[in-house]
Amino acid sequence: MPHKITLTGSATGPLREYDRYVAFDMREKGSPSAPKGLKKSTFISYTVFVAKKAFNKTGLTKKSIMHEKVLIQGEPTLDIPIDECPGEVGVICFQITVLPNKNDKEKNQSEEKREPKQEASVSSEAPKNTESKKQEEEQASVSQPAAKEDKKAETVQSEVKETPVQEKKAEPQKKHMPNQPKGTQDVLSFDEIIVPEEFLKTRPNPEKTQKVIDFVKRTGRLDEPLTIEKGSKILKDGYRRYIVAKTVKMDQVPVVYEYQK
Repeated sequence: MPHKITLTGSATGPLREYDRYVAFDMREKGSPSAPKGLKKSTFISYTVFVAKKAFNKTGLTKKSIMHEKVLIQGEPTLDIPIDECPGEVGVICFQITVLPNKNDKEKNQSEEKREPKQEASVSSEAPKNTESKKQEEEQASVSQPAAKEDKKAETVQSEVKETPVQEKKAEPQKKHMPNQPKGTQDVLSFDEIIVPEEFLKTRPNPEKTQKVIDFVKRTGRLDEPLTIEKGSKILKDGYRRYIVAKTVKMDQVPVVYEYQK
């Protein structure tokens, strides 16, 4: 059975492409002790043959193969023509692996060292953050009552400012009608009132009419307003008071409106 061989290193020459495989040359140091009578070998040259599919999986290129360190596992061969195998030993590669560079190892180690430091710094900052949060909460709790008092003061001031305005707005809605009977909605000129024929054909009770006349002379006003139809100003109720107003010669009379149906 052929002897298995393992090589590590970089390519010492350009990559050569063939139909189904690629080839490149490598060197390794020889054995430190040689048999008696033979010189010590400083290095041994190899020519490595790798199938194209296996080579493409590594991601290596013609340029990177000269700089990357690779691990070759295979077996020596004597079946390759001499013009294709300039090295002292030809090796058919079964497996090729790209090894990490020293710089990459140092970076990974430095990053691993930094991560615990960052975790430690985060853990040390955690109590500081909790303390700062506590202080902020205490300040907020102190400032909240003051803010509530300020809001209360503002609401009181706003209420004080708003009440006179509301009172002023409400005042014009009420018509000031001094010396008028209760329920009076308006005051009309006596001549504007239209009396239907139904009332003109009737005659109110003289005694009751005289009592209303005495009341007007004593108070200066009617005891109740006349009921007038809104718009047409037709008298609907209070014909006795109408006669009293005509008797005492009142220019204006109090009225309450009855809306048309």
